[in-house]
Amino acid sequence: MKRLDRRVAIVTGGGHGIGKAYARRLAEEGAAVVIAELDAPAGERVAAEVGGLAVRTDVSEEASVAEMARRTLERYGRIDILVNNAAIFATVPMSRAPFDEIDPAEWDRMMAVNLRGTWLACRAVIPQMRKQRYGKIINISSGTALKGSASRIHYVTSKAGIIGFTRTLAMEVGKDNICVNCIAPGSTLSEENADEALVKYRQAAASTRALQRLQRPEDLVGAVAFFASSDSDFITGQTLVVDGGAHMH
Repeated sequence: MKRLDRRVAIVTGGGHGIGKAYARRLAEEGAAVVIAELDAPAGERVAAEVGGLAVRTDVSEEASVAEMARRTLERYGRIDILVNNAAIFATVPMSRAPFDEIDPAEWDRMMAVNLRGTWLACRAVIPQMRKQRYGKIINISSGTALKGSASRIHYVTSKAGIIGFTRTLAMEVGKDNICVNCIAPGSTLSEENADEALVKYRQAAASTRALQRLQRPEDLVGAVAFFASSDSDFITGQTLVVDGGAHMH
């Protein structure tokens, strides 16, 4: 029996990169997977691959996220797992500039997607999880939130916020038997069709790791499957760093 048989999982931003890898692994573990993706054609392709449902979703819009939850319940009748992966980073690019050169509109958009989107997605699914007396929420932070990273202060700030959000929500919904945990990936080659320069940039991060090799999306899926499964039923409010040993704490 697979660990996630009869479970229903939503992966936001599941049409590209790491999100697509999460969706594939959850499906391999037996879950029915909903791809909540702004890029509708990409979401449809991944949903067809994993035998799931695609819902075009803008996580920064409350109505769009509510529709994501509604359509999931309409198709599957329950929501067991939410992976809050959607973010501005690679597929939706961000500026890499000093703190005082970032446009305020871009700052606001970053917070709307990376932080507000995580909050809205949780608001949309937790009522059903409470009815079930069961749920697994997996938020995605970043190793940059643990050390700081120059020239992207809005992104790092949003990902640091995810860690505090995870801890607080875990305290609020623990009584409902809902676990809320967080994964902080290291520098990962998540970009599709990466050029040689980008590969070299990602490889450079390996020199600071205990495991000195390029990190790929497949290196993160085991952590997501663990937090989504009953193997982690007594773990909540935690942040698991998956970066090959660049940060040890």
